[in-house]
Amino acid sequence: MNAPLFSPEEIQFIQEHLNDEPSKLMLQARRYPHLPVAKLVQQIQARQKAQHKLPDWYANTKLVFPANLSVEQCSSQVTALFKASLIHGESIADLTGGMGVDTAYLAQGFQKAFHFEQNQELQEIVAYNFEQLGLKHITFIGGNSIDWLNAQNPTNTHFSWIYLDPHRRDEAGGKVFALSDCEPDVVKYQDLLFQFSENILIKASPMLDLDQSVRELKSIKQIWVISVDNEVKEVLFHLKSNHIDAPLITCVALYKNQDTQTLSFYKEEEAQTAPSIGQPARYLYEPNVALLKAGAFKLPCSRYGLQKIAPHSHLYTSEVFQADFIGRSFEVLAVCKLDKKAIAPFISNNQANITIRNFPLTVKQIREKLKIQEGGNTYLFATTDAQGQKIVIVCQKVTS
Repeated sequence: MNAPLFSPEEIQFIQEHLNDEPSKLMLQARRYPHLPVAKLVQQIQARQKAQHKLPDWYANTKLVFPANLSVEQCSSQVTALFKASLIHGESIADLTGGMGVDTAYLAQGFQKAFHFEQNQELQEIVAYNFEQLGLKHITFIGGNSIDWLNAQNPTNTHFSWIYLDPHRRDEAGGKVFALSDCEPDVVKYQDLLFQFSENILIKASPMLDLDQSVRELKSIKQIWVISVDNEVKEVLFHLKSNHIDAPLITCVALYKNQDTQTLSFYKEEEAQTAPSIGQPARYLYEPNVALLKAGAFKLPCSRYGLQKIAPHSHLYTSEVFQADFIGRSFEVLAVCKLDKKAIAPFISNNQANITIRNFPLTVKQIREKLKIQEGGNTYLFATTDAQGQKIVIVCQKVTS
């Protein structure tokens, strides 16, 4: 394949300037007349974006990075590894291969893998990178994957799994979120996909309407709502041929420096839960965003034996500590009004971390009112209790 390769001197230039400002490097291009500086700066830019997103790829000096947009849109290493832990089998087809991050990790659980990509130059880069990564069981198929499937006989072509991460930009380059607005339109083509596999895994935007997607897709067996360091990064749908029951929803909280947390439930459980309401007790719990995205607003009460501060505040409390809660846990120091004198005894170095939940003021307005800076070990939760009172719950993080 005609994949672009870099000489040892070019690799050295990239490594020596990894932390430099790309625009300044371009201004200094005349200092390196024997090097393709623009091409090398593109690699530096891409690697800078990948440093935290794809640390193993960033550390591999042999890999070639494609255009920045591909790096921005690809899965992170931590979410790709999680997806790879979910599925395995004889063969998998990644119909939207792109930069190949998901393909690379998913393929490790299969005997054969197929990477589809319409951009020939990008696919050549991926093929070269996979050689460097020692991935030798992957077949590359260029062109539109849906057109390719339409040209095949389902009797002769079968995959254990089909994976798709539909392109989420319209013709003008704007972002889209609904599955039917993405390319390929998995809502439109799901019957076609089921002709070639009983199992389909779809990666979707964290911004999509979950309920709408459930109405549009067929035979959903399971949904994963995945957050990384308390930011929802993606939603996964497992479509299983002829599955008729309600989907299991699993909230997944991934962290860089602590163990993964999960909570699984059915929508009916959430609907049937009658939350207990109570005033702040010894401990306060702030749910991980994956719970909120999945619609698990009342369920934590029954699962963890908690009370809600108020029906619409989505903060929980208990007298006995619940270590398994998915989210942040705090010990309550005081409950008071938004009053500088009342809060001052609990603040050191004029710093505190402020969160609002169902409260009329913004964080900035509260910070100006209390005249405090961001940071420190004190946490202030400004919220509204069940009686409609505006309160501030003063806390410190539970460290064990």
